[in-house]
Amino acid sequence: MAYLPNIIFVILLGIGVGFFVKNVKKLTRNIKLGHDVDVSDNKSQRWKNMAMIALGQSKMVRRPIAGFLHIVVYLGFIIINIEVLEIIIDGIFGTHRIGLSVLPEPVYGFLIGAFEVLAILVLISVIIFWIRRNIIKLARFWKSEMTSWPKNDGNFILYFEMVLMTLFLVMNATDTHFQSINTCNIISQHIAPWFNGLSENALHAVERTAWWLHIMGILVFLNYLYFSKHLHILLAFPNTYFGKLKPKGQLDNLEAVTKEVKMMMDPNVDPFAAPAEGAENAMPAKFGASDVKDLNWVQLLNAYTCTECGRCTSECPANQTGKKLSPRKIMMDTRDRLEEVGKNIDANKGEFKEDGKQLLDNYITREELWACTSCNACVEACPVSIDPLSIIMDMRRYLVMEQSAAPVELNNMMSNIENNGAPWPYNQMDRLNWKNE
Repeated sequence: MAYLPNIIFVILLGIGVGFFVKNVKKLTRNIKLGHDVDVSDNKSQRWKNMAMIALGQSKMVRRPIAGFLHIVVYLGFIIINIEVLEIIIDGIFGTHRIGLSVLPEPVYGFLIGAFEVLAILVLISVIIFWIRRNIIKLARFWKSEMTSWPKNDGNFILYFEMVLMTLFLVMNATDTHFQSINTCNIISQHIAPWFNGLSENALHAVERTAWWLHIMGILVFLNYLYFSKHLHILLAFPNTYFGKLKPKGQLDNLEAVTKEVKMMMDPNVDPFAAPAEGAENAMPAKFGASDVKDLNWVQLLNAYTCTECGRCTSECPANQTGKKLSPRKIMMDTRDRLEEVGKNIDANKGEFKEDGKQLLDNYITREELWACTSCNACVEACPVSIDPLSIIMDMRRYLVMEQSAAPVELNNMMSNIENNGAPWPYNQMDRLNWKNE
């Protein structure tokens, strides 16, 4: 019976880690549904972007208040959870605060004291975030796409963090051996008097309860990430590494179309010659994208990384002028459709069974796509290097090249370019008539 708590702990740890690994495999499988794209260039710049944007939070602090609070929560939560290593060792081997046995007392005291200060700072920051979201009601958190689950998800994470920080402090405050050291209890020493009326056995029970709830909460939080917008805690690093390095105004061209145009402009190419062997296979199966499997894996990684913070939508000129487009919704819809496709594959033993749905029309409307001005404001605003514009452009490409479904104004412009060499409906011979006026 003496080893029963250790056995229970190992079982819970195994279940928590195992479920997390299972979800990571599912996540990787879903991202790989996208077609391949080469992002192996300029590794030094990619590492720099990851260090500055994901680790250094350089784009978060462009909005100073939210940026500072986010850095506090981010660093605090990550650093405090270093203590999880001690909890895991104690849980497996039945020790108590193994750090005191391994580290010099001043070093251990400094670490735990720093953790307690950070826990208070995280708690304060999270409360401010909750107030901004639920009382002040910042507009970007209350857009039409922020329905029940996205809205509640943000609050659930805040509650998680509040509870975990509180449990950590209560665990320290009710640990009589820890409090007797009186060198690392900077915050918990002020909480300990709240429990003065309890017997030693009751204090021990409170401490053990807080200890168990803390580690179980962390395991639940770890597995909740897959279903939450807070998956960016893990994916922000690869997403910023694989982010776009080209100038933001430079759009990608289809390689097959580029080759065809070059051939048309090359006077040495015989237009009536038979295509080279295998050349027909160079043409893509589909121009542009109508569903998630037509996108590349970096775009799908973008969808899973989206924090739903709404900075992109708040900067979008189309959204600001009342258009239906919301770049955040583009990413949320892409993720929702990708999850639907993944569940379809799971339900059909690894094969995708056509469900009569696609990203275009069933999730993202044509009105949204054509409202985009291609200004890249959303890309510039995103704190983790997400590129909603690339998905919009690929879906537009599908509409134009596969369905000939461009708006009338765009079709007129392209006809004018084809016939007159300019977007205006004037004969080439009449272009300079304005000089006579």
